[in-house]
Amino acid sequence: MNPIRILSAFGVLLAFVVIALGAWTRLADAGLGCPDWPGCYGFVTFPTTASEIAQAEALYPHSPVEIDKIIPEVVHRYFAASLGLLAIVILFFSKKNNKHIKLSSALLAVIIGQGIFGYLTVSLKLYPLIVTGHLFGAMIVTSIFLIMFLNTSNYQYSSNVLRSRRALIYIGFGLVIWQIFLGAWTSTNYAARACLDFPLCQGQMIPPTDFSEGFNFLQSLGPNYLFGQLSNEARVAIHLTHRIGAVIVLLYSIFLATKIYSKQTKLFVFTFLGILGTQIFLGINNILSSLPLWNAVAHNMVGVMLFLWFVVMIYFSYKGKNESSSLS
Repeated sequence: MNPIRILSAFGVLLAFVVIALGAWTRLADAGLGCPDWPGCYGFVTFPTTASEIAQAEALYPHSPVEIDKIIPEVVHRYFAASLGLLAIVILFFSKKNNKHIKLSSALLAVIIGQGIFGYLTVSLKLYPLIVTGHLFGAMIVTSIFLIMFLNTSNYQYSSNVLRSRRALIYIGFGLVIWQIFLGAWTSTNYAARACLDFPLCQGQMIPPTDFSEGFNFLQSLGPNYLFGQLSNEARVAIHLTHRIGAVIVLLYSIFLATKIYSKQTKLFVFTFLGILGTQIFLGINNILSSLPLWNAVAHNMVGVMLFLWFVVMIYFSYKGKNESSSLS
C-alpha cells in the first residue's frame, strides 16, 4: 500500500472533521472562546480550576471564561494542528519516494497559511472577510488531500462526456464557489436569522435592504464582530442574495446534469444531484427550523461535499483513458 495514498485518504477525512469543528465553533458563537492564540487564556489547553480561571480573567478582564465556548474552540485548534503534522509526514514520504513533492509542499504551505488565518480570526475579532477566507482555505486543503489521493490511486476511468463538457463544469464550479462564499458571508455577518420565514422574508417578497453596507468587503477594523455589526437591512440583503444564488445554482445544476449524463457518467450525475438536493433541503430547513445547530453544521459540510464533487468531476475530465463510446 502506498503510504501517501493512505495518509491522503486520512487527510480528507480529518480535514472534513476540522471543517465541521470550525462550523460548530462559529455557529455556537465560540469563535472568541479563547481571546488569544495559539494558547487559550495563556494556557496550553484551557483554564479549569477556580484559581486558573481567576488568573485567566485577571489576564483578560474583558473576556470572562465560558467553558462551553472554550471547548469547541480548543478542540478545533488541536484537530487543525494535527493537519499540519499530517502534511509534514506526507512531505517526508514524498521526498523519500521523489513523488508528489510539489503537491505535498503546496499542502503544507496552505496549512501554514491557515494557521495565520486562525491567528487573524482571533486577533481581528472575527473580521468577516478573514473568517470567510479561513473557510475557503480549509476547502483548498481538503481538495489537495483529495487530489493527492486520486493521483496515488491510479484510477484510469475518464469520460469523453466530462471532457467535452469541461467548460460547463467549470462554470458550475464557479457558481458553487460564489454560492459557498455567499453562505459563508451570511454566516460570518450573522445574517442567517435575517429571514426566518420561507419563501417570503419578514412577511414580504423584498423587505427593506441595504446592499452597499451588506457587501462592503472592507469593513472597518477594530470592532468585535461577534454577533455582527451590520444593520438589519444589510443582513437582509446578504440573506436574500444567498437565496437567489441557491436558485441559480439549482437551475444551472439541473442543466449541467442533463449535459453530462451518459451511461458512463450516471454515477457522477446521480451523486451530484443527491448532494445538491440534500443541500437545498438543509438550506430550507435552516430557515423553517430557526437555524438548529446540527442542521447549520450539516449545511456547511454538504456545501463542502458539493465543492469537492466538482473537483472530482474536473479531475476525471483530465485524467485516465478515453472512452470508446460516443457522446450521448
